Amino acid sequence: MANRLSVIATRTGDDGTTGLGDGSRIPKDAPRIAAMGDVDELNSVIGLLLTETLPDDVSADLLTIQHDLFDMGAELCIPGHVAVTQEQVAQLDARLAHYNAALPPLREFILPGGSRPAAVAHMARTVARRAERAVVALAGVESVNAPIRQYLNRLSDLMFVLARYINRQLGQQDTFWAGAQARR
Repeated sequence: MANRLSVIATRTGDDGTTGLGDGSRIPKDAPRIAAMGDVDELNSVIGLLLTETLPDDVSADLLTIQHDLFDMGAELCIPGHVAVTQEQVAQLDARLAHYNAALPPLREFILPGGSRPAAVAHMARTVARRAERAVVALAGVESVNAPIRQYLNRLSDLMFVLARYINRQLGQQDTFWAGAQARR
């Protein structure tokens, strides 16, 4: 494999612009860069989650998701490039059904937390939602491949279910929300 990056500090962004994969330069606060940054942050949070002790199937799924998110970042970085497919969205749907089948029905709202790995999964859920909002904002001004938005939507759902699944696997109860009247 050839070196992809030989110089990290190029100083070309000192003027407030950044380069895209097609060689063009755009402002660092452009909607495309915001979406790329949120997807990158999501990938990092999932990387943090992978440092926790997790069931093997969860770890394998999260590693696949990291690769998918890197594909997504590449697609966002190169206008017109397609890297995220309906098959990847369908795979998330299948994994969502797999984990959800192992859980009892949810009859109450839950708060983020329980175990540390579940709390990190909830953090990934919220970052996925933000990434989805950034992609929707980008789609308001530029063309975006629909599977990107769909993938992020499913991923946030999957991270919620994984948080519950992880808690259950660790013998930890979810923390149920109690309304103001119930907390008195």
